[in-house]
Amino acid sequence: MEKRGVRIDIPGFGSRIIQTIVTDYTGTLSYHGRLTTGVASRLRRLRKFVHLEIVTADTYGTARQQLRGIATPHMLKKGRQDIEKRDFAKRFSLKNVAAFGNGNNDRLLLRLVRKSGGLAIAVDNGEGCALDAVLNANISIFGAADALDLVLKPNALKATLRF
Repeated sequence: MEKRGVRIDIPGFGSRIIQTIVTDYTGTLSYHGRLTTGVASRLRRLRKFVHLEIVTADTYGTARQQLRGIATPHMLKKGRQDIEKRDFAKRFSLKNVAAFGNGNNDRLLLRLVRKSGGLAIAVDNGEGCALDAVLNANISIFGAADALDLVLKPNALKATLRF
């Protein structure tokens, strides 16, 4: 089912229509395995107009329970999770993807989305953010709720990303 997406217009940076969110769970949407305040309600709002794809190694084993009624997470295999996350995103039109991540295993996903014209967001949700994640993103932000608000309220991106 096609979703209408979210239009983002940023002077000098360009226009994008975000139709899919590909996001990590552990450390990006959650803190020590639990969704942080405000994240569940924002995910519920976002899924009305974008496809919501959550990919996770599920370090704490809590993703399915925490996301019940919101989204079904895609569980990563052991091994090269950075490659698996990147390859997972390739099934979507990358220029219409907003990717969220905080770890080294998110760096390839963020790089691919950024270089393909999508929006790559490095999120420190209290557990830190790997330098490689930050260096491969368009923007870095503290807090999952504020990160999701960048798509829900795209005017907030203008001040940071415009040229």
